[in-house]
Amino acid sequence: MKTWRIVLLAAWLSFAGGVAAQEANVKIIHDKTEARLKEIASRVRGALGYAVLDLTSGERFALHEDVAYPQASAIKIAILMEVFKQAHEGKFKLTDLRRIEKKDKTAGSGVLIELGDGTVQLSLHDLCVLMIVLSDNTATNLLLDLVGMDSINRTLESLGLGQTRVRRRMMDSAASWRGDENLSTPAEAVRIMEILFKGEFINRPICDKILASLKKPKPGGIKSGVSADVQVAFKAGWISGVTTEWAIVYLKDRPYVVVVMDNYGLGDDATSAMKEISRTLYDYFSRFARATPHGTYLEKPK
Repeated sequence: MKTWRIVLLAAWLSFAGGVAAQEANVKIIHDKTEARLKEIASRVRGALGYAVLDLTSGERFALHEDVAYPQASAIKIAILMEVFKQAHEGKFKLTDLRRIEKKDKTAGSGVLIELGDGTVQLSLHDLCVLMIVLSDNTATNLLLDLVGMDSINRTLESLGLGQTRVRRRMMDSAASWRGDENLSTPAEAVRIMEILFKGEFINRPICDKILASLKKPKPGGIKSGVSADVQVAFKAGWISGVTTEWAIVYLKDRPYVVVVMDNYGLGDDATSAMKEISRTLYDYFSRFARATPHGTYLEKPK
């Protein structure tokens, strides 16, 4: 009996030592990746911040994650969520039609400003698609006026988000000068994407519909940093001096959230950094997605 106890104890110690050794090895890779991310950020002349969440393990990377940044078009995710929420509550139907009049048109990104005055009718769902895929500012302002800024902010507050706020319509430069800006932080944007990923906003089907919109093909810095066959649900934003992007990268067996924000930016610093950050994170997470517990790359048994 005593011999068997010794054998079992030795086996346990061997296992425990192996686990500890691998945790140490993983930490080496984590620390190298963290240093690489911070080095990329240090080369940006603006105030770049980011937050990253491994949706499998809860592991994080972050820099200035609680700093508030203007959001440009990334804030349209919050507007989209409120549209689906109010449709779920029966305040309107996503199939309801809206005619696009001259007074509705907003400059900047999108296509509706180029179409005829009063000659086009679109459903609210179509406006949502244009808001996300083409970042259409006319569609966005129509939806924003429909659901109301106060309602969006109350919903954000109910989700425990104290710094993410919608305070102006798209292309309202007077509001921007007053300081009435659409804001969020890297940490809160990551939380929003996590909530959607986990199906915790209203219900799973509504989260899936919101994510389906965000998965539609469009340009993005984070998307450009991952393999072409990996799906990404995201919304990017850009206005002069500001670059933002909120994204879920659906890497098989290792999905993760990436949010990058920059203001007071110069040139294409932030855009280039975002792509480099995305490539660095994809390299990091993809190796663990295909590695054994001891860091060997093997195809997983079926």
